[in-house]
Amino acid sequence: MTATGNGSIELPKARRSFRPNLRQATFIAPRTGERVRRAVTLQSPALEAANRDGASDDSALLTQGRRLPKTSTFRAIQQDCEDRIWKMWAFANSKTGQGILKCSLAYLIGSMATFVPVISDLLGQQDGKHMVATVTVYFHPARSQGSMFEAVGLAFLAFIYAAVISFSSMGVSILFGRTFDLMVLGHTIVLVVFCGGGLGLVGWVKQRLANPLVNVACSLTSLALITVLTKEGAVQAVEYSDDKVEQVMYMIIMGVAAATAICFLIRPISARKELRQNMIHVTDSFGDMLVMITRSFLLGNEEDLEQRGFIAASDRYRTVFASLTKNLREAKFEHYVLGTETEYQLEAKLVKCMQRMAQNIGGLRSAATTQFDLLSQAPSYGGVTPSVSIYTPVTAPNMPMADSWLTSQEACGALTAIHEHPEEDATIEDLMDTEQQNVEDGSCNLPTVQSPIEIFDRFISHLGPSMKSLAYTLKQILDELPYGPAPEFKIAVNNQFHDSLVQAIQLYSDARMEALGLLYGKKDSGSARPMELEADFEEVAASCGHFSFSLQDFAEEMRIYLEILDDLKVETEGLPRQRSWKWLKFWRDMTSTDQFDKSGDIERDSLIAPNGEMDVPSEMASPLDRTHLVAYNSGTTRSVSSAYSLYLWKTLSVFRRDDIKFGIKVGAGAAMFALPSFLFSTREFYQHWRGEWGLLSYMLVCSMTIGASNTTGFARFFGTCLGAICAVITWTVSQGNAFVLAAFGWLMSLGTSYLIVAAGKAPLGRFIMLTYNLSALYAYSLSVRDDDDDDDEGGVNPIITEIAVHRVVAVLSGCLWGLIVTRLVWPISARSKFKDGLSLLWLRMGLIWKRDPLAMLLDGESPNAYMNLREEFELQRFVSRLENLRSAAASEFELRGPFPSAAYGRILKSTSKMLDAFHAMNVVINKDLKASDGEAQLLRYTIGERAQLCSRISHLFQVLASSMKLEFPLNDAVPSTDHARDRLLARIFKYRRDDKVTQGTTDEDYGLLYAYALVTGQLSKEIREIGKEIEMLFGVLDEDMFKLQ
Repeated sequence: MTATGNGSIELPKARRSFRPNLRQATFIAPRTGERVRRAVTLQSPALEAANRDGASDDSALLTQGRRLPKTSTFRAIQQDCEDRIWKMWAFANSKTGQGILKCSLAYLIGSMATFVPVISDLLGQQDGKHMVATVTVYFHPARSQGSMFEAVGLAFLAFIYAAVISFSSMGVSILFGRTFDLMVLGHTIVLVVFCGGGLGLVGWVKQRLANPLVNVACSLTSLALITVLTKEGAVQAVEYSDDKVEQVMYMIIMGVAAATAICFLIRPISARKELRQNMIHVTDSFGDMLVMITRSFLLGNEEDLEQRGFIAASDRYRTVFASLTKNLREAKFEHYVLGTETEYQLEAKLVKCMQRMAQNIGGLRSAATTQFDLLSQAPSYGGVTPSVSIYTPVTAPNMPMADSWLTSQEACGALTAIHEHPEEDATIEDLMDTEQQNVEDGSCNLPTVQSPIEIFDRFISHLGPSMKSLAYTLKQILDELPYGPAPEFKIAVNNQFHDSLVQAIQLYSDARMEALGLLYGKKDSGSARPMELEADFEEVAASCGHFSFSLQDFAEEMRIYLEILDDLKVETEGLPRQRSWKWLKFWRDMTSTDQFDKSGDIERDSLIAPNGEMDVPSEMASPLDRTHLVAYNSGTTRSVSSAYSLYLWKTLSVFRRDDIKFGIKVGAGAAMFALPSFLFSTREFYQHWRGEWGLLSYMLVCSMTIGASNTTGFARFFGTCLGAICAVITWTVSQGNAFVLAAFGWLMSLGTSYLIVAAGKAPLGRFIMLTYNLSALYAYSLSVRDDDDDDDEGGVNPIITEIAVHRVVAVLSGCLWGLIVTRLVWPISARSKFKDGLSLLWLRMGLIWKRDPLAMLLDGESPNAYMNLREEFELQRFVSRLENLRSAAASEFELRGPFPSAAYGRILKSTSKMLDAFHAMNVVINKDLKASDGEAQLLRYTIGERAQLCSRISHLFQVLASSMKLEFPLNDAVPSTDHARDRLLARIFKYRRDDKVTQGTTDEDYGLLYAYALVTGQLSKEIREIGKEIEMLFGVLDEDMFKLQ
């Protein structure tokens, strides 16, 4: 230890990672339930493996300087070729490689509808048979069986919608054209209502649901509608013709059947098995992170959490957990088809339980982070150092400080913190007696603690062995759960696990109660201290207490997890298995009033909840309601006209929503683009330049924001040009030979399937194949006289360059028209939308925190509850939409410069952390909505300080929102929450010192305020980080901002 210039004492870095030696403690063997007392370690194998990998990397770097034996150039080339071949073989056998092969095979089969006369004749005389191959590209088979079930259902719904609109438009055209002799009026109604309205509704649904498969189905619907309404000609000729509708139906059935057959017959992927594999990886990650965090907390060393092992476990957990919900959704369709609904419901409960366990892991990490932050701060309140203040009374004045510390610990019979070595000469009974005696004596009658850091040392000394034992037991259980190896995936729950875990929880709970009582009973309460020091005492207590509570909560969730696994094992292994298809009774959900059952399905919200870009949760008071309240409170009355105008404004509020305006402008733009196909003077021009593909491009390009439209338009145009070039080359080389065209098409599909499946560029890959089909496969249809009305492009001798040019021009016109509509008609800038949405989110978070989360525990249930599950879901989903807006904003071009995506990404990351803190607070509150007597007494004692802290946090959220909305920098007078939080912690400290008011208050009663203190600290930290980012974005105040212009 060294003294700094200001008189404070600087804590050496080595001190941070040094802990008192731990006593041996009893742990429960999970398989037998036996109480065992032997040496255990929390060193994770994953961490050890990662460290070994790091060492090997260092060794490899060291060998770079050595002289390696020379090899011939030919041998080096040969070795490189062998490595590449093995990598290609490994990729071909991987899940991604197999998916690419399946997509190419499905496309090859789909193209047979154009090349094989027997199949082609089933579709009649028409030149659009390439649509079968296009369907296989859109509904590709590189997906799970559950996802394919969903795709088939959506394709069926897409066709039904297209058929209804097509037949309805024909009926209206015949009614007005033949019955009333008002053909122009009939065409106008068809153009506005069915073409504009029908395509506008398609655009609205695509934007509203924001589901990749729904987007594909909407594209298929648009293709069918545009073909019937603008190209086929029955509507314009005032005739009824179902030929085109039947052909579209047959082509959809053929394409979907080909993709489904490949999906189910060649290396089928089961979403249920993928889900179970995800669960295995998640539980393994839980075990690794649990022991690493616990070990790091016991050592007081943050370096363990910065090692490769922990980072790899965290990354693996985030990656797998992201696909967990996706696979659960897809597994739902498989279970529903197989009639195993109950099994799906139990798996959904498992996923929800895993989410709660992940939150407990986050609580452990948060408490450990608080500990590391406090340990990294040097004591600034004078006096002796922690080691001296505790242990120097038993040492000689001339004894070295470190030696005296170790000697005092060894005098208590403690062992090392992580690696426990049994005492050779002592029996288990002697060790247990010694441990009990140490606890009863208050750890060798050590003096009372004098500084916050000493609380950590005393906490680890008392509770460390029990924490280590519980973590070890949990790790042993997690290593075997929840399923066995593939492909059987049998449930691997041991019948003894549940009883063993209950014993371990009880053992830990008893030890924790005794340890916390000794810990807090030893704090010196006789001398007065500064408020900051008292706050530090309670902050340390909050960190230690919250860590111990979170560890026990994780164990409790683990117990629930085992119970669900037991139920799932009974359900899956019971004979005979009960099957049901209750989901077919869809009318039950329409008439059901049981909201509890609806909220129990974690998939239901994601299926039915709207996905508008700027939806405000219904619990938030609207500006209209506030205006009405202001008018009422001021005593003013409204006139009849004013009341009517307000009523009308409320009624028409739906048309002010961005998604509704988007649907209207998409429909209006589609009607204007399709207008030439209804005018006799321009219809020939429309057909010659293939206006139907331009209209389809317009529908694909139109997006909610300008940035998203720019991105899609570029991918669409680039893919179209590339597909046209490939089509020209292929046709020129093949000279119209079907076998060569099929082979080239299969090779093309391999490349585009890689873009769709592996590279994450699905729009680009689909556009390339769509244009290729429209050119090469269409040209082959002309060459075999599938349509006699296409002499403008060469007829039986197709001019491939002219065909390709027509497609490129049509696509370019559609893209440009889409960009014009998106930019000029009700433009929605992703930049502005992102900033407005971020401001709205912060305002909402400020209003939530203003309620005082713990106040409802005193008053019971109230309309101003902290957060309900629906509100939590809204906020989390809103952050996801903001992330999408941030990505789209990067594609918007403005003269003032590029969008600072990285800075806003850090702001969103901090916002997500704050929402995680909100969720942590909500989890603690929802454990028991009725406060105990001790909790109620403590809450009343701190009600004033909590109100001040909540008001300060709410005010800071409003300041951030205002700054973001106005793009105005923060000034130096922004308030801080530090003093308000210190006053709360000092108040808790005083409450604990007062024996009169603490009667009836147990250590568990402090858990609420411990979580509250950690959450407020995390909010304060993230708010400061966001403030720094805003300062970097908008600069600082200068004179130009105050000019009155």
